[in-house]
Amino acid sequence: PVPPQYGLVFDAGSTHTSLYIYRWPADKENGTGIVSQVEACSVSGPGISSYADDPAGAGASLKPCLDKAMQIIPAEQQRETPTYLGATAGMRLLREENSTKAERIFAEVSKAIGQYPVDFRGARILTGSEEGSFGWITVNYLLQTLIKFSFAEKWEHPQDTEVVGALDLGGASTQITFQPGVPVEDRNTSVFFRLYGTNYSLYSHSYLCYGQSQALKMLLAALHQASSSAEISHPCYPRGYEENLTVAELYDSPCVHAPSSASPGLVLRVTGTGDPAACGTAVRSLFNFSCGAQGPCGFNGVQQPPVRGQFLAFAGFYYTFNFLNLTRQQSLSEVNTTILSFCRRNWTEVRALFQQDLKYLHTYCSVGIYILTLLLDGYKFNEHTWSNIHFSRQAANTDIGWTLGFMLNLTNMIPAEALLHVKGHQPGLWAGAVSFLVLAIV
Repeated sequence: PVPPQYGLVFDAGSTHTSLYIYRWPADKENGTGIVSQVEACSVSGPGISSYADDPAGAGASLKPCLDKAMQIIPAEQQRETPTYLGATAGMRLLREENSTKAERIFAEVSKAIGQYPVDFRGARILTGSEEGSFGWITVNYLLQTLIKFSFAEKWEHPQDTEVVGALDLGGASTQITFQPGVPVEDRNTSVFFRLYGTNYSLYSHSYLCYGQSQALKMLLAALHQASSSAEISHPCYPRGYEENLTVAELYDSPCVHAPSSASPGLVLRVTGTGDPAACGTAVRSLFNFSCGAQGPCGFNGVQQPPVRGQFLAFAGFYYTFNFLNLTRQQSLSEVNTTILSFCRRNWTEVRALFQQDLKYLHTYCSVGIYILTLLLDGYKFNEHTWSNIHFSRQAANTDIGWTLGFMLNLTNMIPAEALLHVKGHQPGLWAGAVSFLVLAIV
């Protein structure tokens, strides 16, 4: 038997990097539902964009995960293993701010990966549209809505199966991708794929700065500018929570603009007040929900057709809702009640209840309210369509994200045209069987 093939994809996000190791049977060319995830290795430290002043550190940070991959992939197959690094919104922001620093980071991570015996095919920044589209391909590939192997032993387009939309929430951007019921007017949000002989016209948009960590930064900056002093009351942080940070730390991103009067070294004191109603008002102020004359929109004037069909919400959507125990298809009113009751707890109570999640514990109320605002007011889900959102981290034992769709696309494992071959016996067995029959007849 032909040994399986492997593929490696680094997901270099804004807050952290992960390496995904995939495997598939090499003798099933252009098959589907056969790529499986062997391992997901989390790179220690922050995202590569944080190494703007230490690019060599970005390269060095990848090595423990590459070492792990070399232990998993047999030595004789390593040189044929396609390896990619895709960076998302964190590097998009750094490139906007300082393209030279972004290039240096890419040079260092490429150098580090190049030291390993793999088929390295480059490091690059994905566009927001690609990030959304590849996430959509991953979701539908894993759920077998694009194609599945039938009882008649043929690859067939599943009849009466609707494709599923993808909702992704990262640290620095958020993406929505789905197949709308109407043509997409704006070319910037229109994506076309031909996969397995079927055409898909999708709506996809990525909102830069609206990932959860950048949104929290925008929220804190808005509260700072409204307070006009070094003391900031934060309605989304639990009552009794306190932290200090400098003006420079708060305004270290292109998503927030420091007021000219602010002195970078000034220490700001942030105090939680645990007021969910005021938190909701503060979060809504980050968005512009008016659509103007151009018809239905998402937010900030971006056109968006009405949401349609089932959706998988993954990454930050899943992690926050999983923490709040809200991933079991609860009703919208139950979700609202759970988030509001969590927001009303004081810091002492919250710490006593969730001792294992201390690093991000003070942010779950604000992110919970942010997610509700984004989905309901931003993407225009409502109490009727809320039940179409499924919060999930994995499908078919594989992490959901853009990496699998990206690799399937770049290794041409999803053909444009339909698969006509019948999945039969191995060619060698067929040849032997035919020869045997001919001999028997003779």
